[in-house]
Amino acid sequence: MTITLKTGADIAAMRVAGRLAAEVLDMLTPHVRAGVTTDELDRLSHDHIVNVQQAIPAPLHYAPAGYQPYPKSICTSINHQVCHGIPGERVLKNGDIVNIDITVIKDGWHGDTSRMFIVGEGSIAARRLCQFTYDAMWKGIVKVRPGAHLGDIGHAIQTFAEGAGFSVVREFCGHGIGTRFHEEPQVLHYGRPGTLEQLVPGMIFTIEPMINAGRREVREAGDGWTIVTRDRSLSAQWEHTVLVTDTGYEVLTLSEGTPPPPAFVARTALAV
Repeated sequence: MTITLKTGADIAAMRVAGRLAAEVLDMLTPHVRAGVTTDELDRLSHDHIVNVQQAIPAPLHYAPAGYQPYPKSICTSINHQVCHGIPGERVLKNGDIVNIDITVIKDGWHGDTSRMFIVGEGSIAARRLCQFTYDAMWKGIVKVRPGAHLGDIGHAIQTFAEGAGFSVVREFCGHGIGTRFHEEPQVLHYGRPGTLEQLVPGMIFTIEPMINAGRREVREAGDGWTIVTRDRSLSAQWEHTVLVTDTGYEVLTLSEGTPPPPAFVARTALAV
């Protein structure tokens, strides 16, 4: 396994790309409401990335081995859709939950982040799932520091989510990122502490747990991209891109509209 460590100049470029990705989500926030189609959200995002940010939407025409080229500029995964949902004519309605996943390429560098949105008020169960998934992502982020292991991240996410009665999707994971969309290492959202690669300064990767309200099993939908829960239970996902620093971590996908970290993050920082 070859993990590319980023230089100071690389990190500065990744900060720009990460901020731009987060700002697309800021721009979309007032548009995520009942009556809008996911195609319209895709159009708004594409226009903003290309014309305002002078960047490239990384998902558009992305075609890893075995896949047809992805046809849109963002991913929109609704309710029981886990990830990689393709925008289309579907109209969002009150009570839906939707993950919007944004990856931009700016000056050759990728910024990758996603957020959950609740359309209208949402059910208590849906709100609880989205909040616990957000907290689970941060449970993993706060484990990032030199000398820690990737298994520490996965273990923290898994024990937190399963302790709340949820399940963790195993088939998809976080990933290294830089001049390529997906690099080493793979960042599992389950595991045992003290296992897998040791973290060193200059590593950049995503942490993006997919948490199901029901069982963890998933399947691929007929479009060849969208992943759904087998039992049709709700699924949620949040994603940040994270840098390993000399003393801990830095989240690279922050913007003015980024939700604040949970309260336990400040407590953890004080304890380090």
